[in-house]
Amino acid sequence: MTPRRGPRPLPLHLSLAGMRRVAALAALPLLGPAGMCQGNNKGSNSSNKRSNKGSPPSSPGSPSWNPAWPRSSAGRQEMARIAAALAAGGHRAEAFQEAVLRVLARQDAALIGGIAAYRRQAPPEGPPPPPAIWTEGGSALRDYGGHGGAGGPALLVVPSLVNRARVLDLLPDSSCLRFLAASGARPLLLEWGEPGALERGFTLTDYIAGRLERALAAAVAATGGKVVLVGYCMGGLLALAAAQRCPDRVAALALWAVPWDFWAGGAAEARALAATLPALEPLLELSGALPVEALQALFALPDPFGVAAKYRGFARLDPEGPAARRFGALEDWLNDGVPLVAPVARECLAGWYGANSPARGVWRVAGEAVSPARLGLPAFLAVPSRDRIVPPASALALARLLPGAALHRAAAGHVGMVAGRGAEAALWRPFLAWLRQLHP
Repeated sequence: MTPRRGPRPLPLHLSLAGMRRVAALAALPLLGPAGMCQGNNKGSNSSNKRSNKGSPPSSPGSPSWNPAWPRSSAGRQEMARIAAALAAGGHRAEAFQEAVLRVLARQDAALIGGIAAYRRQAPPEGPPPPPAIWTEGGSALRDYGGHGGAGGPALLVVPSLVNRARVLDLLPDSSCLRFLAASGARPLLLEWGEPGALERGFTLTDYIAGRLERALAAAVAATGGKVVLVGYCMGGLLALAAAQRCPDRVAALALWAVPWDFWAGGAAEARALAATLPALEPLLELSGALPVEALQALFALPDPFGVAAKYRGFARLDPEGPAARRFGALEDWLNDGVPLVAPVARECLAGWYGANSPARGVWRVAGEAVSPARLGLPAFLAVPSRDRIVPPASALALARLLPGAALHRAAAGHVGMVAGRGAEAALWRPFLAWLRQLHP
C-alpha cells in the first residue's frame, strides 16, 4: 500500500499550527479574564459593548486584535467560558493564560492524532472506472452510461484541470456519475490526466479549442446527437467557452460552482493571489508546471487554519465508520492533485485573478472573447452557499449573464455539493429534475 502523503503540503499546515501557538504566547500577556469578559481597559466603550453575546472584543489589547483569537464560534465560546469561569472565581490572570495554553495543547494533539489516524486508515476502494472510448495524450473519455443509460440525455462532464476527475465517482455509495446513469442519463466523463511532454506547452486555448473540442466531437459521435455540457469548478469555464465555440454540438449547459467574477469575493484578495506569480516563476521555469504542493498552498490561503480544524474533527470519528471512510476518500482525492502547466498557470493567475478578465469581457480563447450573454442554450447554474473556493458572488455573476438560466442555490460547500454526505439532495436530484424537464 502506498503511504498517504496528506495533508499536502504537510510542512505548511504544521507550520501554521505552530504559528498559531506562537501568536497565542505573544498575545497572552495582554489577555486575562477581565480582558476577555469586559474588553481591554485601553479600548473604547464601544469596543467593550461589542464584546457581548460571545463575540470577541475589538480593542487593540483584546483577543480579536491578534491571530491567537479563535475564528470558529466553538473556539470563541470555549475561550469565553474559560475567562468567565476564572473571573467568577477570582483567579489570577496567569491561570487564564495557563488554561488557554492547555486548550491549544489539546488542539495540537488532536491535529497530530487526526493526521496519524488518516495515514493509518486503509484507503477506501472506489469503483473501477469504465474503459475509455476515446483518448488523446494523457486524457480519456469514459462512458458511465453503458447500456443502461442508452436513450437518456447524454452528458459530457468536464472537471477542473488541477484535480482528478474521480471526485465525481468517489465511492460505490457516493458517485454522482453512477447516480445519474442509474437514473437514465448517459454521463461521459473527460479525464484530463497528468500533463506530459505534449501538454506542458498547452495554453487555455489549446485545452479548449483543441482537446476539449475533440472530446466533444467524440462524445457526439458516440451518443449520436448533441450533449449536455457539464462543467465543474474550473472545468465550467472551459465548458462555457467550448459551448460558445461549438453550439451545434451542445444541447444545454450546466455549470457547477463555476467562478466568473474573480473580484466579487474581494479584488484585493484576488490581486494578492496574482501577485504570487513572480515568486512562483522559478517553479514554473524548472518543471514547466505549477506543482501540486504549490497549488495546495494557494488553495489554503482563504482559510489557512481550515485543514487543521478538519483533521482535528477526523480524530473524533469512528475510524471504521462511514464518515471516516468518506473523509479518507475525499482527502485521498484532494492530496492526489494534478500539476497545472505553466502557460495556463500564468493565464489563470495574471488574467483571471489579477485582471478579472472573464467578468471584464476580455478573456479570449483562440482570439474570440468569451461572452456568456451570447449563448442561446438552456442553462443550469448550481451555486453552493458554503463555497470557500468559489465565492457565491463570483458564480452568481454568471446567472445575470446567461439568459433564462435555472439557478440552484445548493446548501453545501464546493466539494460537498458533488461528493459529500448530502450531495444527492444538494445537487444530484435537483440537476436530474432539470434534465428531465429538458428531456421529458
